[in-house]
Amino acid sequence: MSRILPLLTVFVVLMLTGCTGKDENWHGKDISGLMPELEFQLEGTDGNTVTPADSRGTIRLLYFGFTSCPDVCPTTLTDLRRSVGQLPEEYRDDVTTLFVSVDPRRDTPERLASYVDFFGDRVVGMTAEEPALRELTKRYRTTFGYDKPDASGNYNVSHSSAVYVFDRSGNARLLLRPGLSPEQISEDLAQLARESNS
Repeated sequence: MSRILPLLTVFVVLMLTGCTGKDENWHGKDISGLMPELEFQLEGTDGNTVTPADSRGTIRLLYFGFTSCPDVCPTTLTDLRRSVGQLPEEYRDDVTTLFVSVDPRRDTPERLASYVDFFGDRVVGMTAEEPALRELTKRYRTTFGYDKPDASGNYNVSHSSAVYVFDRSGNARLLLRPGLSPEQISEDLAQLARESNS
């Protein structure tokens, strides 16, 4: 019995440690150390160049989409807006959503500005020529493609529905995939804000 008790104690400690390990703390997928830091040089809605330095010190949510997207993009951006709105008030201004349009042919600066403004004042709309967008999406191990235009010239754009989360220092931390609720996303963002603000 005297030998079993220490073993049992070790087992309980290991179980408790496992329950509080970082892999168990996030609703999103932990990508710490698996993706490169936040880096880009894109055109903003005012025609000026936008880089990560413009939102330095905030938690960045990077999402690739396009303004003509019928459902996935508006749903995702709405969920992100709700998630940020559910954060403790002290953290709501600490999150910046970076919306990168992969449809530069249609998404002019004016159109992009009107689109992102609908989802809040901390949503930054950006785009670039296709080659630069290809390089950026490749950096984060994703891609996009254009469907064949219909008779009216309209076409769909295939793209990832995941959101990349970077901490205040620009390090990749989480991948938010479809299926997470705004509440779960908000919990992850609050945890990251507390962690990086300490």
